[in-house]
Amino acid sequence: MPAAAPAVLATLAGLAFLLARPGLEALPAGARTGVLAAGYLATGLAAAAAAGRAGQRRGVAPAPPGEGAAAAPRRRPGGVLALGVAAVAAAALLARPVPPLPGGTVALGLGLLAAVAEEALFRGALYALLERRGALLAVGVSASVFALVHVPSYGLAALPVDLGAGLLFGWQRWASGRWTVPAATHAAANLLAVILR
Repeated sequence: MPAAAPAVLATLAGLAFLLARPGLEALPAGARTGVLAAGYLATGLAAAAAAGRAGQRRGVAPAPPGEGAAAAPRRRPGGVLALGVAAVAAAALLARPVPPLPGGTVALGLGLLAAVAEEALFRGALYALLERRGALLAVGVSASVFALVHVPSYGLAALPVDLGAGLLFGWQRWASGRWTVPAATHAAANLLAVILR
């Protein structure tokens, strides 16, 4: 099996799941919640494992579990996280109207799970596949694919916002050397989206 195969398989499977999300609306609410939770969990675990293996193959010092490996962080992860969360909070407070999102505990839990799974996929596995060709390509492609995957769920009107978020998350991945930093920022964004709806 080629060295990049696990990351490629995890990325393709994760993208297929994310693109299938709008079709899950036909399911009864309980079944939809279960399928979404299982899909996010499987996507996140597979992508995180693939990102970790990709870093080990490059001979980079092991990163914390599930983080993938990268060159030494360019900035302190805490500072990168604070900048990202501040940007997300400012955007959430300034942006109106907000697209309708379901509220409640279940929506909050799914939103947090989705954030971590998507970041493991886009800034973990996909970024790791592209990183050897340069950070600019890894940030740009992972942001673009992230934005395009959200079009079936949120429409073209959300594309610029999702692209901007993807670029922010990609910068955080590059600047911190960890996919968990953009995952925390993405989780904060989803949390704000549910709270401010």
